[in-house]
Amino acid sequence: MPTAAAPFYAELAPLLASVSRSFFLSIKFLPGGLRGPIALAYLLARTSDTIADSADAPPPLRLKCLAAFREMIAGRQTPGGVAFLQSSIVPTDAGERELMEKTERCLQWLAALDDCDRGDVVEVLGEIIRGQELDVERFASGGEITALQTAAELDEYTWLVAGCVGDFWTRLCFRHLKLFARLDETRMRALGANFGKGLQLVNILRDLPADLKAGRCYLPADELARAGLTPSQLAAKPERARPVFERWHQQALAHLDDAFRYIQAARNRRMRFACILPWQLGLRTLALLKKTPSLETATRVKVTRREVRAILLLAPLAACSDYFLTQTRRRLGLS
Repeated sequence: MPTAAAPFYAELAPLLASVSRSFFLSIKFLPGGLRGPIALAYLLARTSDTIADSADAPPPLRLKCLAAFREMIAGRQTPGGVAFLQSSIVPTDAGERELMEKTERCLQWLAALDDCDRGDVVEVLGEIIRGQELDVERFASGGEITALQTAAELDEYTWLVAGCVGDFWTRLCFRHLKLFARLDETRMRALGANFGKGLQLVNILRDLPADLKAGRCYLPADELARAGLTPSQLAAKPERARPVFERWHQQALAHLDDAFRYIQAARNRRMRFACILPWQLGLRTLALLKKTPSLETATRVKVTRREVRAILLLAPLAACSDYFLTQTRRRLGLS
């Protein structure tokens, strides 16, 4: 990474461990030129996510803060600057609170990136923040449960908050890594976008009960209506929503099969290793959700730490060998 940006990585990358342990593990294994811009983009996205999810701040204030943060990322001055964000958003979580306190340093790190990397980070954060703004706007009522209306809205949302990240990641790889992939950039960007969208769908399916309690439903209202349900009836009659749940479970599996193709096409072993952990965590979560759909259990589905350690132990073999990567896919039930 550029000399000017290196001290920022040393100072701020440890923050990743406190706000996302699994993603921190992936970033640690990335090739050197990728670690900086990807780590920074994640920290900025977690900052905007903290703003969007701040329950203590009313929706209009959160939207104002998100708009201001987007302007700061683009290098433009805003009234009150970072101090306005920090006085408006005060997280209770210690990691998120430290993240907000380091906002100015993250923005200084962004300014220290080279022009191409900085342009890509600004672009992807613009997409992510737009998705977060839509979330705040759609679910601002605080009363009856609100749902996305159509599959197109759900697909748009998964692109904005995660699919665009796979595209961003891939553009960086083609720029920083010689002979990055066996497939061309256009195809890899499409696979990378589906990789991100698949991981987001896994989160949506796993977190359905918590989202319903918060007044949010990401399963499309028109599909629920065809199953004879309104969003507010989901918690009481979850078995009737199973066809809708299974339809999006299958879509998540299809996207994560594209993730397999992405990893298989990548030549760089460190890059493959970094992708294997989220891919396997996503697939293992979907396997658990297949046995016990999240709406039909009181326990939150979660891959155990023991399973995570097993993934990390075996991942080097899959990163170095297409044979072992394919065997991993078969063990996860995708052959």
